[in-house]
Amino acid sequence: MEIDFEAVRAGLEQAIPFNRHLGLEVVAVADGSGSVRLPDDPRLLNHVGSQHAGGLFAAAEAASGAAFVGAFAARMGEITPLAKAARIDYRKLAKGPIVATGTLSEAKDDLLARLDADGRVEFAIDVSLRDSDDVEVATVVVDWHVRKNG
Repeated sequence: MEIDFEAVRAGLEQAIPFNRHLGLEVVAVADGSGSVRLPDDPRLLNHVGSQHAGGLFAAAEAASGAAFVGAFAARMGEITPLAKAARIDYRKLAKGPIVATGTLSEAKDDLLARLDADGRVEFAIDVSLRDSDDVEVATVVVDWHVRKNG
């Protein structure tokens, strides 16, 4: 089955009201990766004038969701995904627009094989958040739990 990742990207951008509230832009969705842009908006800044930690976390979680959907797009009607846990490491002050890029930590085919064998699978998605100078300002690991429906 050929996946139209542009259609997936456009759908994701509209799917989560909170992400729209923050102005998050789904930049790309591919087979096991996804990128989300957090805008440079004065309403999203903290007390020192950098991107608020909550906005950075939201962008990272959204990027992990985009990476998840990119990998599991063909199976979305038969599964229920949940973000189970997340860990964030703030490395530098995040100024300006930030792009969060998530990637599967394991091969998609291995994850799908475990899902088929066990009816569920758990895995991590690694996310890197970078500023417009390509400096990594934070990293996040989001743990996902996916189970078959029914």
